[in-house]
Amino acid sequence: MKEEIRLMKGNEVIAHAAVRAGCDGYFGYPITPQTEIMETLMELKPWETTGMVVLQAESEVASINMLYGGAAMGKRVMTSSSSPGISLMSEGISYIAGAELPCVIVDIMRGGPGLGTIQPAQSDYFQIVKGGGHGDYHVIVLAPYSVQEMNDFVEDAFDLAFKYRTPVIILSDGIIGQMMEKVVLKAPTPRLSNAEIERRYGSWASTGSKRNGKSNVITSVNLDSLQQEEFNLHLQRKYRTIEKKEVRYQEFECDDAEYLIVAYGSSARISHKCVELARAAGIKAGLLRPITLYPFPVEPIAELSKRVKGILAVEMSMGQMVEDVRLAAEKQIKIRHYGRCGGMIPSPNEVFDALVSLTKED
Repeated sequence: MKEEIRLMKGNEVIAHAAVRAGCDGYFGYPITPQTEIMETLMELKPWETTGMVVLQAESEVASINMLYGGAAMGKRVMTSSSSPGISLMSEGISYIAGAELPCVIVDIMRGGPGLGTIQPAQSDYFQIVKGGGHGDYHVIVLAPYSVQEMNDFVEDAFDLAFKYRTPVIILSDGIIGQMMEKVVLKAPTPRLSNAEIERRYGSWASTGSKRNGKSNVITSVNLDSLQQEEFNLHLQRKYRTIEKKEVRYQEFECDDAEYLIVAYGSSARISHKCVELARAAGIKAGLLRPITLYPFPVEPIAELSKRVKGILAVEMSMGQMVEDVRLAAEKQIKIRHYGRCGGMIPSPNEVFDALVSLTKED
């Protein structure tokens, strides 16, 4: 394989990117609207070319625990699912975070609650960004805006996962998962041999070898309360480092903006057009797009809040990210939410009308 330019679906490119990123194993279970990820991997048959394992597990619960096992060995492993499936994985994600293991999880969001609809939504924000499972933990969350970012973020996610020994979740939705765009596929990264894994990760991975006469034991169980508290404090120190070094965001027309839209993923694409409509109508609007939802771009929003008249948070939910926007804004200004839910997708004109309503509150 070499670098290629192709027209692909977002879900399809996740599969290609995983193979090219040197992924050792994918363990998943079909659920709309992300099933093409596993289907594409089955068509690619990477076990014949790279040795990558691709397995349909018995359930989402089984797949996340297979991920736990592969990650414990220092392997590059990933899974994917959609909203109800991620709910089933939540306990396992907490276990993996508690064992400080690296892995990549893709969530292609659909409408809820419950089984809901198979149409796109962004109502998994609380579940993913605020932890989802039990305990004081975070996962790094990347929110792609395009099919190209669906591709690029797979390799980025593996790099971040191993840098910080933590799960990384790529949080997308059915729009980007199903849309087709031109994408540049990177030249492949070879899978690491067992010897290379031992050299790089032997200090923590359970590779079967012994150091100082002892094998590494991977667990998230600690019945000593003082030790468990110290471990939690260790995790918090790691999260503070992530918050300091790994914030990613993008600004559009923010230099002279009087009103700010904050949106991620598909909602950011829609809001980008809204900013153009607003500028054409004489409203100085700008867009801040969080790329990392955790760590959230608190400081950039805080700085912009000091000089804009109001902020509109746009998301395909009833208002989840808007809570983090309110926490980030240092100045007491108007912060409003506009969202559609249940699989309904807002139009740029709808967002524009919501922005106009915000400007009229002056």
